[in-house]
Amino acid sequence: MAVYDVIVLGTGGIGSAVVSHLARRGARVLGLDQFPPAHDRGSSHGQTRMIRQAYYEHPDYVPLSLRAYELWAALSERRGEQLFFQAGVLQIGAPDGIVVPGVIASARHHGLRIEQLSPTDIVERFPGFAVPESFVGVYEPVAGYLLVEQCVLAYLDDACAAGAALHSDEPVVDIQAAPGELTVQTTRAQYATKRLVITAGPWAGRWLTDLGISLVVRRKPLFWFATRSPVYRATSGCPAYLYEINERTFYGFPEIDPGEIKVAEHTGGTPVADPMTVDREIHPDDVTPIEDFITTCMPDVTRRITNQKVCMYTMSPDAHFIVDRHPADERIAFAAGLSGHGFKFAPVLGEALADLALEGRTSLSIGFLSCRRPELRSP
Repeated sequence: MAVYDVIVLGTGGIGSAVVSHLARRGARVLGLDQFPPAHDRGSSHGQTRMIRQAYYEHPDYVPLSLRAYELWAALSERRGEQLFFQAGVLQIGAPDGIVVPGVIASARHHGLRIEQLSPTDIVERFPGFAVPESFVGVYEPVAGYLLVEQCVLAYLDDACAAGAALHSDEPVVDIQAAPGELTVQTTRAQYATKRLVITAGPWAGRWLTDLGISLVVRRKPLFWFATRSPVYRATSGCPAYLYEINERTFYGFPEIDPGEIKVAEHTGGTPVADPMTVDREIHPDDVTPIEDFITTCMPDVTRRITNQKVCMYTMSPDAHFIVDRHPADERIAFAAGLSGHGFKFAPVLGEALADLALEGRTSLSIGFLSCRRPELRSP
């Protein structure tokens, strides 16, 4: 039976970064995944992911975002490939909503550069967007987007170059904890390890049931629509964007492939009973809210769908990440419940989990993401 210092269960967005960090520190590490590298079965696919610093969700994420920027740049340099594109991010909503006030609060707290814009400012500067008169916008110039599949592959290649073992198409069927070691049984073999890191995305709940925390998996369709104008090209100055409108949040990116633009809804999503059997067909109810949004806010986007995919969000009870060591067995570290906004943090969460696995602690500011926080427990 092969023995490793650390086994990482799940090598998608976060797991690929964990394996790389561990291997680069000299650990004997095995990464296991039930699917091929950079697959489209979970939560880390669909061409692009947004990255930003003035974080409306909570100012405590900002130090992690700043560190993630550094680590993405380092990975890109090692890879010799551009992974991050600084297109800027435009966020629009009511002045008393959640998004715009949250961005402004984070920017003020951490001294980040943003630009506050009126509806007239937005339309003149970014002509592909329409804005309700009562709304305002904030533009973050240093934000942008990541190429999600390329990022995962870059970290996996990075890990291999540092000596990691990566086994794809090898599902884990059992984990056993004994005083001397942890044993991981897959469909092919059995492995022993001193430490285990669980980064299994929508499948994390299977291995973390004893935490007593509800993790709800939601189905999230993604769409690409044909455009009728060059205003949505990054070369025309189009940024990534996020709208908070009618109690929903929509987002998307400038054209990556000519003539089509990605649009999706961040809010909502039907619960998924089994991630293996998630409905990957697209239905009229999936499309209608997106069509209503582009009709109202993106006048030069047609209703012709050029591509579509389905991914999944794993939601924690308070929509914040859970990153910690397991209270019942501190040899096990994990990240779960990334709630649809975690990919941008993959490098720094990978660094934190590598710290927890090898040293039992981290200097990174992840305390607010503890599994012991009261917000995760039902009253």
